[in-house]
Amino acid sequence: MGATTVKLTREQVAARILKGEHIVIYNQQAIRVPDSWLDIHPGGFLTILHFIGRDATDEIQAYHDDATLRHLQKFAIGTVDGLWEPLQPPIMTGWRRRVVDASGKREWVNEGATLIPKEHTELAPSSQVLLVQKQQGGPALPNLTPPPASLSLKEEAKISAAFKVLHQRVKDAGLYQTPFVTGYGPEVARYLFCAGMSAYAYFNNYLFVSAVFLGMLWHQLVFTVHDLGHRGVTANVLWDRIIAVFLADFVGGLSIGWWIDSHNVHHLVPNHPSHDPDIQLLPFFAVTPDMIHSVWSSYYQRIIEFDAFSKVVIQVQHKMFYIVLALARFNLYVNSYGFLFRSIIDPALSKGTRWSFRMEWICLAGFWTWMISLLYGCGSWKMAFMYVMVSNIVASPLHVQIVLSHYSMSTADMGPTESFPKRQLRTTTDVSCPQALQFLHGGLNLQVTHHLFPRLPRHNLRAASALVKEFAKEQGLTYNEFAFIEGNKDVVNHLRGVAEQIAILGRVAEGEVQEAIEHSRKVKVL
Repeated sequence: MGATTVKLTREQVAARILKGEHIVIYNQQAIRVPDSWLDIHPGGFLTILHFIGRDATDEIQAYHDDATLRHLQKFAIGTVDGLWEPLQPPIMTGWRRRVVDASGKREWVNEGATLIPKEHTELAPSSQVLLVQKQQGGPALPNLTPPPASLSLKEEAKISAAFKVLHQRVKDAGLYQTPFVTGYGPEVARYLFCAGMSAYAYFNNYLFVSAVFLGMLWHQLVFTVHDLGHRGVTANVLWDRIIAVFLADFVGGLSIGWWIDSHNVHHLVPNHPSHDPDIQLLPFFAVTPDMIHSVWSSYYQRIIEFDAFSKVVIQVQHKMFYIVLALARFNLYVNSYGFLFRSIIDPALSKGTRWSFRMEWICLAGFWTWMISLLYGCGSWKMAFMYVMVSNIVASPLHVQIVLSHYSMSTADMGPTESFPKRQLRTTTDVSCPQALQFLHGGLNLQVTHHLFPRLPRHNLRAASALVKEFAKEQGLTYNEFAFIEGNKDVVNHLRGVAEQIAILGRVAEGEVQEAIEHSRKVKVL
């Protein structure tokens, strides 16, 4: 480790990856991530696997503090010269090394094969989604060779260099300093007000009002939990996680461990049909026609199946948009508890933060203790049902806010050559709003800047976004932004368009099947 004087060629790095080593490029250094660290990485192992063979300098610096970056040097095995021509990470073509026996031995496992269009275009790049067809053996050099791309390595490197200058400007402006008094002071006051009003109304038998204020509390708390999950409050991973577990699990009944695990992947591969769990929402939503295929999800480790039920629902997804989102919090419970139970079955999921998972179980037990007591005190199952539904539905504007930032944006995979800032600006949009109403959006309206600087305290995002807009203009990049109402219309229209495209593709597929059947009959007659 730390042998930074050794020069490595692209071919040598590729050969070591094919042998099973996890190598990423950081500041002209080849960093080898041991299996032991891959398993305990606080951001999840997938966030590393998606950058094997690639220059991940911008991503690593955006997600880690200076102390962690200094520690990273210990894993350097050599250096590389010049512009690094990226390799295709094995996981992007369906390959992954998994533990196959009790000894901890790892072998290559093929989980899916890429769908490669006949022609490469900007809207339909060659590197696209993973399907369920599997290959035998292990990956070979062609699996690490990126498909054709229209991007220039030099141009992307230029954008990356400019982004490093932008990042330094953000640091020099002191925007990584959390404004506890002016930022979180009003936040805490809102939380206490909502909690106090909910309790007052409950004990005076105004159950509907109590449920409304509880939902408002959950809605507002999520924003701070989001900050804590990104280490954007105390900037200390331990304290941010402890506070986050209390707020998310004990107060909100949701798993912060699941959220961090899935959300980090979303940030690094936003809007990718096979790799971003945030857009893998069948049977209720399909934000790209690619979902008509049975897509393999590298996050959920299962097929996201476009079945008969999906086919019916997707045709009216734009009409059901707000109904589904009103009930979206219930899906968060399902994902949260599913993740925690998987961590029991597969200890590797919780190996690095086992103490956190234990704390989560304790806090969730506390949540259901006070919640069940609350519902029991409603007096009847009808009132208890009303309390559950109202409190969860009132928190639903959060889900509308989240989907506006991505659902109508590009879902194309432009390949590993694409720079970090360009990918984030292409797949993300802001939702403009007056500063006085920003607390309703919790800083999530400034998604472009947040995706570029995920550790940045959200109360500083507005100041940072001004710098990002300058950067985008100088680099000839589009900074997407629209108003809340306009954004809603755009997403609904996009969902309508995808539904219509899928319906057309379905009719074409049915026509081809019917044509094949007719041809088969003619052959038999002959």
